[in-house]
Amino acid sequence: MRRRSLIAAAGAAGFGRIAPARADEPVDVALVLAVDVSRSIDEDEARLQREGYRSAITDPKVVEAIRGGMLGSVSLCYIEWAGIEYQRTVIPWTRIATQGDADGWAATLAQAPRASLSWTSISGAIEASRRAMGECPHEATRKVIDVSGDGVNNSGPPAEMARDRAVADGITINGLPILNDRPTFGRAPPVPLDIYYRDSVIGGQGAFMIAAEDFEAFGNAVRRKLIREIAGLPGPTINYA
Repeated sequence: MRRRSLIAAAGAAGFGRIAPARADEPVDVALVLAVDVSRSIDEDEARLQREGYRSAITDPKVVEAIRGGMLGSVSLCYIEWAGIEYQRTVIPWTRIATQGDADGWAATLAQAPRASLSWTSISGAIEASRRAMGECPHEATRKVIDVSGDGVNNSGPPAEMARDRAVADGITINGLPILNDRPTFGRAPPVPLDIYYRDSVIGGQGAFMIAAEDFEAFGNAVRRKLIREIAGLPGPTINYA
């Protein structure tokens, strides 16, 4: 029994091989939304984050981008993360092909409870997203991890290590840094957050980031980012919203 527990713990926290899941209905993009819920994000900011994702997914322009793909659908997985010890799948893989699908997904997110924990492990978030990608039941033309947060990696292995593993699996990592006007835990980050995301977080074919100037700008940044990710549009590496 103890051996089984140790193996399960290693699978949850380790950087091991991903076992691919059986493919189901094909989609244009398999997209993991990896969302920061560390203690630096207060209740109001957390609400703005979730509302940003809910309004973006249901936005008619986003749904139009989804329907305009070759297969006319995407698969979404919504993960919340904090320190290296905490990554939680809030909404498992869900195929979105219609406005009704998008509305249902947003309603599910509105009802989901939220945790707030200490520290920020972008490496843990990427690893959890990489494992989730291996379990996606939909065969996808493209695989993308979308990491959003308001701080640099300060828990677990370096973010670059996890990024490189994901990129080696053929996954693109895009970023949505939130340029909060309050330093994390009263300390300024070692480098500007947008530069950190550019150099240490994003990677893979066509990788880009849209930086939200603050939490109020987050919803607009999410909408712009999703349209570009879903449509696979080229553009500059860094944008600001």
